[in-house]
Amino acid sequence: HYSKSNLFCSADPTDGFTEVPLTDANFELQKHYNIPLDERYSFVDGVRKLWVYADDKPHDPSSHTQPRTEVRIKGLDYSSGVWQFEGHGFVPNGTSGATIAQIHGAAHGATTIILRIYDGDMRYYSGNLIATGLYDRWFRLNIIHDVDGGKVTVFLDGNQVFQVADKGPGDLYFKCGVYGAPTKISYYMESRWRDIKIYNK
Repeated sequence: HYSKSNLFCSADPTDGFTEVPLTDANFELQKHYNIPLDERYSFVDGVRKLWVYADDKPHDPSSHTQPRTEVRIKGLDYSSGVWQFEGHGFVPNGTSGATIAQIHGAAHGATTIILRIYDGDMRYYSGNLIATGLYDRWFRLNIIHDVDGGKVTVFLDGNQVFQVADKGPGDLYFKCGVYGAPTKISYYMESRWRDIKIYNK
C-alpha cells in the first residue's frame, strides 16, 4: 500500500550527490587543551567515541566556550554550492545538553545549524523539536546545506525530519561529536560516530 508520496519520500538523501573522498587528514580533533586526546576519544573498529565532562576546560586557553570533543571536517570548507554530511550516530542514555552535530560558520552568528540532544530528543539549538527517542540506538544522520538556496535539511534514518533557513554564507564546515550547550548539560556527555561521509553536488 505505497502511495506515490510515500515512494517519493523514501528517496535516499544522497541521491544525486557525489561522495567526496576522505582521508585521515580530513578529521581534525578538537578537545580540552590540557588533556591527552586518548582520555576523551577512541577510534576502534571504525567507531569514533567522543566524550567530555561538564567541568572540562575549553579547546583553547583563551576560549570561553563550553567543553568539547569534536571531529571537525578539515580541508573541505565551503561557501557556496550544495554539501552534505552523513554519519551514523549513537548517544548513550544520560547525555543531555550536548551538541552532537553542527555546521560551523554563517554570515550571521557562529553557526548555521546546531543539533543538540536533550533527554534523548534532538533539537535545533535549544528550540524546535526534531526527533525523539534517540538514546542507546544507532541512527543515520544526513544534513544537506544548499548554500545558494539558503536552506538546511536534516534527515534521520533516511526520512526528512527538519528544514530551516540558513544564516547566510561564510566559512562553512561540518563537525560532530560532543559540545556542551550553554545551560542544562549533564555532567558526562558522549556520542559515537561511524561511516562519516561528505557529499556535494
